[in-house]
Amino acid sequence: MNRPARSPRPLALRACEVAVLGAQLQPDGVHFALAAPHAQAVELCLFDVTGRDEIARLPMPLKRHGIWQGVLDAGSGLGEGLVYGWRVHGPWDPASGMRFNPAKLLLDPAARDIVGRYDGSDVHLGHRADNPSLPDPRDNAATALKARVVADLPPPARPRPKVDPAQRVIYEVHVKGFTALHPDVPAALRGSYAGLAHPASVRHLRELGVTTVELLPVAARADEARLLRMGLSNYWGYSPVAWSAPEPRLWSGQPGSTPRSELRAMIDALHAAGIEVLLDVVYNHTAELDENGPTLSLRGIDNALYYQLDPHDHSRYADFTGCGNSLNLNQPLVLRLVMDSLRRWVEEYGVDGFRFDLATTLGRAAAADGGGFRADGAFLSAVAQDPVLRDRVLIAEPWDLGPGGYQVGGFPPGWLEWNDRFRDTQRGFWLRHSSTRGELATRLAGSSDAFAPSRREPVSSVNFITAHDGFTLRDLVSYAQRHNQANGEDNRDGHGHNLSINNGVEGPTDRADVRLARARQSRALLAVLLLSLGTPMLLAGDELGHSQQGNNNAYCQDNPVSWIDWAQADWALHDFVREVLALRRALPVLQSRHWWRDVAAGSGCVARWLQPDGRPMSIDAWNAQDGGAFMLSLCDAALPHAVLMLINAGTQSTVFTLPPGRWVLRLDNDVHPRGGQARDGAAAAARSPGRRALDAHETLAPTSFWVASRELAANATTTEDCA
Repeated sequence: MNRPARSPRPLALRACEVAVLGAQLQPDGVHFALAAPHAQAVELCLFDVTGRDEIARLPMPLKRHGIWQGVLDAGSGLGEGLVYGWRVHGPWDPASGMRFNPAKLLLDPAARDIVGRYDGSDVHLGHRADNPSLPDPRDNAATALKARVVADLPPPARPRPKVDPAQRVIYEVHVKGFTALHPDVPAALRGSYAGLAHPASVRHLRELGVTTVELLPVAARADEARLLRMGLSNYWGYSPVAWSAPEPRLWSGQPGSTPRSELRAMIDALHAAGIEVLLDVVYNHTAELDENGPTLSLRGIDNALYYQLDPHDHSRYADFTGCGNSLNLNQPLVLRLVMDSLRRWVEEYGVDGFRFDLATTLGRAAAADGGGFRADGAFLSAVAQDPVLRDRVLIAEPWDLGPGGYQVGGFPPGWLEWNDRFRDTQRGFWLRHSSTRGELATRLAGSSDAFAPSRREPVSSVNFITAHDGFTLRDLVSYAQRHNQANGEDNRDGHGHNLSINNGVEGPTDRADVRLARARQSRALLAVLLLSLGTPMLLAGDELGHSQQGNNNAYCQDNPVSWIDWAQADWALHDFVREVLALRRALPVLQSRHWWRDVAAGSGCVARWLQPDGRPMSIDAWNAQDGGAFMLSLCDAALPHAVLMLINAGTQSTVFTLPPGRWVLRLDNDVHPRGGQARDGAAAAARSPGRRALDAHETLAPTSFWVASRELAANATTTEDCA
């Protein structure tokens, strides 16, 4: 007997406790979980592959401990590749921090793959544009950001590169900007994860001598509507909307790849070259901005849970970041979301560590409790005990814009921190002649005034002269003022206090004397950066003379203003940076995890500070505002070489009387004629100036930085050998 065909079973979610936030493929189906304790109901919305047409809307069947949970059974035929979003029901009461609006489709904050792109239209506002006290009734599903269900990536097969912290050299780089104009990278790969993985890119990093790349944010972002209206974008990536999903715009689109697989392959390629990979991550705020911003994810899921609210007016945010909102990591469910994201980057992609944007915000107490920074706060304590994260490289940007936000030196032992005191002292000393020799010496010696030697190692200080935020090195010595008109804010944005100079001409010039002065200053700043005690960080392109045309806040310039112009690269400057890093490796006394000491104390590296005439530094000499010349002698009797640094940042030539011994010149910042634009290592080595034995008295021109070395006796074992 023939039986009628059965009707397809209607889709439904099975009530089941789910262990992982977001969407997770399991043998019995897709497990979904969303943290929204204040919500009254949650619906899972399923879409076709394009992400435009909603094909099902399924109520979440279980709420436990503030988490809505359910399983879409394997028998449904839906699994990997499924596109979905959330609709969350609850009260609309901005005065109490509640901004639920089920008309708005919301992106899963744990999404690992993104469908669509935020277009800045006001349909994505949770409130009415003409009356913010009321919810906007328009459905935004057709163009809302959505998540795609993906399988876990297999664990990395290759072990992490092992980099001695004392030998670490960080290279801060934007994935797109590095290769967008690179002539040796195929056009189809330029500006992508695959472009940075290309042999030409990896070769540049290896030949330069860096050990570690620090990638500007690669997590999925949503550009501000204001920028989109001007035809710009948040190029740097500091407007996150999904912390665990790679930004699709950095994907090459090559057949057979995805943003996830291509990013993973890029990290594998860098690891194969022995290079560490750090991610710049932004867990302090989101792209939803302030109360006037769009409702894309967290705001509509559970605004009062995820964000720090103004304790006096819950319709507004406690904005410690200057970006309109601040994440509330004092809430366990929010902390769980962030910790899960960090572990995914490590376990699925194999990243070696993180640089945390505006990290002070991550350590703040709840705004209702004063919002002060705590080094033992919830997030910092969670990371310290986490077995996946605690041994990774952890770098703090140790400030934000809130009260007491400047926390350089305030993070726990084991953390590294960006040290803007190093930056400002070097700029002031070499360019403005405003820092004293005492200030410079403190920075050369690891900034012990900030990083207490009883608690921290000197590698805790991430030393830098320039970073993505500010002038490039070329512009630092070429512009006295910022030139940010292209950003659309009437040149009001960006730092106003740059300690920069233009050497008499604002911007590019053909004047030989100005170009020579800029070259000497650039070399001196690079050398002192790479040879100071601590962890040096180079800005990508500085070794090539990259200019942003005086723009010191190029966050929205996804164009040749920001992209490295390889065709105009200064290969002589590149060769100089290579020489400095090669010297750093060749002379172990220049790499130390331990603090320098004076002659009278303990064992280890002895640091002696000398006036140009060879006498020890006096208090008056240390504090002299116009004292731009001195020497630093470094010696560890257990190592084969002593090192002498000769510094003249003054405006006059100075005669130096060297300590006894046969000192051989190893480096100087003079601009030697090298000829051509050759890039290969042999040609660069051939152009390097030869070593020469120094005389007892040497005259250094203004803006000079020299390094000399002398061999220690094979049986040297005592401090007297370093005298």
